[in-house]
Amino acid sequence: MVVDLIKVISPTAIAFFVGMAITPVISHYLYKYKCWKKTSGKKAGYAGGDTPLFNELHKNKEVGTPRMGGIVIWASVFITISGLWILERWFGGAALQKLEFLSRSQTWLPLSALLVGAVVGFIDDLMEILGNGKHFAGGLSLTRRLLIVGIFYVFAGWWFYERLDVSSVSIPFDGVFEFGIWFIPFFVLVGIAVYAGGVIDGIDGLSGGVFVMMFTSYGMIAIAQHQIDLAAFCATVVGGLLAFLWFNIPPARFYMTETGVMGLTLALTITAFMTDKIADGKGVAVLPIIAFPLVITVLSDVIQVSSKKLRGKKVFRIAPLHHHFEAIGWPSYKVTMRYWVLSAVMAFLGVIIALAGSL
Repeated sequence: MVVDLIKVISPTAIAFFVGMAITPVISHYLYKYKCWKKTSGKKAGYAGGDTPLFNELHKNKEVGTPRMGGIVIWASVFITISGLWILERWFGGAALQKLEFLSRSQTWLPLSALLVGAVVGFIDDLMEILGNGKHFAGGLSLTRRLLIVGIFYVFAGWWFYERLDVSSVSIPFDGVFEFGIWFIPFFVLVGIAVYAGGVIDGIDGLSGGVFVMMFTSYGMIAIAQHQIDLAAFCATVVGGLLAFLWFNIPPARFYMTETGVMGLTLALTITAFMTDKIADGKGVAVLPIIAFPLVITVLSDVIQVSSKKLRGKKVFRIAPLHHHFEAIGWPSYKVTMRYWVLSAVMAFLGVIIALAGSL
């Protein structure tokens, strides 16, 4: 047990220090090449329509501060995992064998999801930065991003269904819900919902702290299920996120943006399903609890869009919800820290239900 804990905890520290070491280099080039939006604010979002109030609140926040800060997160994770793998192959030894955790059964899928999302998000961010012409302005459209995410989840859902023989999810205290072939569309629906919650990346430090809580909780669930390599992966992501947060706490040196958000949301979805039927756990059922900040973010957008279309009125001053709190006068740091507190409470509640529901 002690060895397992060391294997899980060590990558957190390693990824954190790797992130701290590479950030000055990444930051240098992000500023050197002016990797930020050319105009502040946004034209439209999940809530649809123009956003004059949002643009007024954020008119001085997005110009001059680079995007692509998510590179720190996934680069830290990749360097840590690949570095331990290479060291173990080159030098061997009992200590390195115990620390290395790149495994086909537990690590390949979430790591692949993280890197696929990171690459697609990087392309979107790059197009946003180069958005002087009509072809690049605004980055990849929402429709294209959702299409790419949907295609990835169709493949991932098929992999779980066909290769891993998973066609159901476990319900805490109530057995199993069997989907059959409908497991694949269910997988896609869950994944897109999680990705939609990525718009929580809108205030300095907010998304980083929320994702720390979510991956920490799934790491705890994975440990309890004896998925030590998966737990180590979650811990590594937490280490990379903590390094990012060091530089993202107000005033942010850079923003996470799509290269971080897409990678993290894809990896989170895969991790939730990895801690479910495969390990006789309840990882999917507790996802709405553990990822509660993402849930309320998506719901606030849905409510806002529905109300505007059906009633011609807005429910929130700005959607998603965290920007509504800004609009009514909450300082951004108050929004961030209260979301952190809420995220921690809900994440640990999710862990309790997941573990108790497996007894």
